[in-house]
Amino acid sequence: MTTMTAERTALRSHSAVAEARQEARAFLDALGQPAIGREQTDTVVLVVSELVTNALRHGGGAYTLRLAAHPGTIEVAVGDPSPRPPRMRAPDLVDGTGGFGWHMVNDLAHHVVVTPGPGGGKTIPALLPR
Repeated sequence: MTTMTAERTALRSHSAVAEARQEARAFLDALGQPAIGREQTDTVVLVVSELVTNALRHGGGAYTLRLAAHPGTIEVAVGDPSPRPPRMRAPDLVDGTGGFGWHMVNDLAHHVVVTPGPGGGKTIPALLPR
């Protein structure tokens, strides 16, 4: 099986996160055998949603999404122009200001790393089971 990839770059818009989720679903639907199951698809789409939301909210308002399918894993990599790494924070259960996403990404993925970019930004690749 060969590695399959897809990439998109986008700026903050009302539909940016929804478009990233749609891109992820279309990418996963296009994969050959072995097909990815519904639960794995939902998990990948959730990780895409959280990483893109964080890039737009905390990373400078732009993102690059790269998806890659490997024999045993799906790689979701989201880059943004901010050099600041994500931080764990206590989820806000009162005012609804967030704090859940980075926890979820780390809980759902087998491996997550923050890679500084050569131009000062960062990329966050997350490996999920296929």
